[in-house]
Amino acid sequence: MPQPDLVIFDCDGVLVDSEIIAARIEAELLTSAGYEISAEEISETYAGLTFKDIMMRVEEKSRVPFQASLIDRAEDLVDRRLRSDVRAIDGVHEAVAAVTERRCICSNSRTERIEFMLEKVHLLPFFSGRIFSSLETPSGKSKPAPDVFLFAAAKLQADPANTFVIEDSVHGVTGARTAGMRVIGFTGAAHSYPGHADALTEAGAETVIRRWTELKSVIAALSEWSADA
Repeated sequence: MPQPDLVIFDCDGVLVDSEIIAARIEAELLTSAGYEISAEEISETYAGLTFKDIMMRVEEKSRVPFQASLIDRAEDLVDRRLRSDVRAIDGVHEAVAAVTERRCICSNSRTERIEFMLEKVHLLPFFSGRIFSSLETPSGKSKPAPDVFLFAAAKLQADPANTFVIEDSVHGVTGARTAGMRVIGFTGAAHSYPGHADALTEAGAETVIRRWTELKSVIAALSEWSADA
């Protein structure tokens, strides 16, 4: 059976149920600053982006100016809430352990945040030394740019065409596909919304799963399909 060179996991909304926590705080801050928006709208439209990128897109769309200090405030508030409230997504420990190929994380979050979340939910040993933050790549470009995916593949000497990425956001799927990688969409976190799976498929995910128990068989099936194609 053909084996992938590398399996890349996004972190927020894939390994840990953090997207909904961040979305609620970011919605409160933007609403207080003059642009009314719900956590659900942030989850559906902006999931996978850094708060800086969300703020810039909202500012361009609404013409409501925001103070730069809002970024630091959001980071601080989200960090505090994540430290106390973040949880692993059901079944993720078993799913990650079952991936016998090389694995890593590619995320738009800071490495510090990724590490404290993973440590809290007992996932850090699976990825120690193989955590890649888009903010800390040479370009510093965040998803949907492909840079963090290509950086990880180069560091781990993996062929992008033989790399699988598990992503929960359209922006993440777009970045991984632009990097020439194969993508499995994931909709098992609390921020998932009606039409989520369709949106991921339209962005380029080959298939979408909602439960972690599906991951191993899906990777095996897609690997065989690639070999037979």
